[in-house]
Amino acid sequence: MYLLIPAAGSGRRMNSEWLRQGTAQRNKLLLNLLGKPLLAWTLLAADASTHIDWIGIIGQPSDWDDFTTIVTQLSLTKPIQLIEGGSTRQESVYNGLQALPPDAEYVLIHDGARCLATPELFDRCAQTILTCVGLIAAIPVKDTIKVVDEEKLIKSTPDRKRPKASRCRCSKNVTKKEDSKAGKSQTMRHYLSDVIFQCKSSKAKKPT
Repeated sequence: MYLLIPAAGSGRRMNSEWLRQGTAQRNKLLLNLLGKPLLAWTLLAADASTHIDWIGIIGQPSDWDDFTTIVTQLSLTKPIQLIEGGSTRQESVYNGLQALPPDAEYVLIHDGARCLATPELFDRCAQTILTCVGLIAAIPVKDTIKVVDEEKLIKSTPDRKRPKASRCRCSKNVTKKEDSKAGKSQTMRHYLSDVIFQCKSSKAKKPT
């Protein structure tokens, strides 16, 4: 199983935490949590997964030295490839798809900032994706949700048993190799972000 980790964010929303840690704003995945960068915790969980065989880290070249240092210090057992990200999350994931080895048929995509993922979660997703078109990891909603109209008046209260909080934004059966000259796909724009999905054929359209 192949895993792509988008890690190209600038961390603008985490600037206050950078100030607290006494350094200038950088990629939020380089922030420390219990003595390790956020990215390190994600990589350790992925490396401990029994189903993941290859890991691609999608990031900006300006962070690659730091990423390389993290990977080296962790002594990971699985192949790691650094992939240049794009200007948006969708473009970064698209770049990751293009960098997959030719024999890749299934791929998991996990936001590197979600550093509390466990090896067991990766394993369950890797097993389930073999039986369906696509999937997302989600948890039950504990909050009381209110549906409001344009005037912010409450219209309904969904049954708490039905909504789920997505750990990823969406899923889609997509294709992975380049066919962007044939036209740009609006569908890919919406689906190539924080997705765990199945890749079957050898063509994909670049997100607009």
